[in-house]
Amino acid sequence: MLGLTGGMGCGKSEAARCLRSLGAAHVDADAISRALTAPGGAALPEIRFAFGGGVFDAEGALDRAALAAVVFADAGRRRRLEAIIHPMVWARALAEIAVAEAPVAVLDAPLLFESGMDALCGEVWTMTAPEEVQIARIRERDGLTRTQARARLANQLSSAERAARADVAIDSDRPIEETRAELRRRYEQLLARIG
Repeated sequence: MLGLTGGMGCGKSEAARCLRSLGAAHVDADAISRALTAPGGAALPEIRFAFGGGVFDAEGALDRAALAAVVFADAGRRRRLEAIIHPMVWARALAEIAVAEAPVAVLDAPLLFESGMDALCGEVWTMTAPEEVQIARIRERDGLTRTQARARLANQLSSAERAARADVAIDSDRPIEETRAELRRRYEQLLARIG
């Protein structure tokens, strides 16, 4: 299994799309997490117990913005949320990987190292970008202020930290065609290695 990670605004989602287009199976940890926290999701009772009703709206759905405000302001509460979500994500990711019908299964997880899911991977690739590029991308994508974007990044490993732990670091601060070409080349090399 190939682990794919990268901080916010590093181009991980684009890299995942590229790898899917090359024939890889895609297991998206974020999508699994969203399903676990959607109305009726398996994680909701434990989140309600740990964080109270203030992170839910009047209809009982998770108020993601309210929860984000709580966990991005308090590292202990963020770790508590991760302790609820990560084991559930692991279980669902492994189930999806078990039925993947492709030469390579890509585990796409922004918190791959933080969650320990890198232990499941034969190889880990990380997407990187300079912090200022990340901030600009996050602000454009999510409509956040510079301060909010920096606060979100402060809660993640830096690109340099991820690159030091990954087998391959791919810089996305260049024309997209160049990044896609590198991903294609590295994917072909991976296929050759696994035979």
